[in-house]
Amino acid sequence: MALLPTDGITSVLLRKIVSNTEWKSPGVKRSAIQRLTTVFSTAVKDGLINRNPVDSIELPVKTKKPIDPFTVAEANAIIEHLYKTLTHSMRIYAAYFEFAFYTGMRPSEIAALRWDEVDKEKRLANVCRIVADYKIEERTKTRNERQVMLNSRAMHAIEVAEQIAEQRAKQSRRKQAKSPYVFPPTKNFEFIQQSSVTDKHFQAALTQLEIRARRQYNCRHTYATMCLMAGMNPAFIATQLGHSVQMLLSTYARWINSSTDWSELGKLENSWSGKTAADKNSRR
Repeated sequence: MALLPTDGITSVLLRKIVSNTEWKSPGVKRSAIQRLTTVFSTAVKDGLINRNPVDSIELPVKTKKPIDPFTVAEANAIIEHLYKTLTHSMRIYAAYFEFAFYTGMRPSEIAALRWDEVDKEKRLANVCRIVADYKIEERTKTRNERQVMLNSRAMHAIEVAEQIAEQRAKQSRRKQAKSPYVFPPTKNFEFIQQSSVTDKHFQAALTQLEIRARRQYNCRHTYATMCLMAGMNPAFIATQLGHSVQMLLSTYARWINSSTDWSELGKLENSWSGKTAADKNSRR
């Protein structure tokens, strides 16, 4: 296909290639088709072709990855382990995961967080950009900016990141001594371009702590379930996570105040008792 002119690549040809390719997973297949769509959309805009040949190719159904949050004890053990085992500038990854567990921000949002979007005095982080396809994009996943309120654990992570930034600034041999990003990688790049940079430290911690392996995205789910089980207002949590309330409730329904389920049922029992008492009084 590489030898064909752009206008010689047809939908029939692409469908045949997609059909004959052995994909590792539906997700990989979906991602490849989406990238092709982007490439040919650019060709249409540039006037090289009249229509996008990928438009007629169906995307595989996107399967939802299971929500598998950590317990608070597991989250704290992971954070403590990372702070103990990572040294010098590598501690930025410990701070990264403390921030992830205690803000619920998406990995792509944390990687793109800049110092000028953090207000330490007001304890707020402005979420307005993400890392996507190895570059910074001035948008969020939902296209809406939001402000995340920073609790004491999130503020501790910010303070550690600030200390590391000051140490790096003193190392004049570093090409990126003064990164504008809060959680920059330890070498080569100005910001974390892909999750594998942080994931290797995360998975190593899980292995050493004998905690069941899970995606680091579950840090976000951990914060959400932590808040819900503490009885916090779902509307507030949804705002912090960048969800709608409906999405929050449908996604995390089984964690919503599960510890108070019996007291909720008790409200119904009490209503019956009240009605019975009222009936008795009316008969007198």
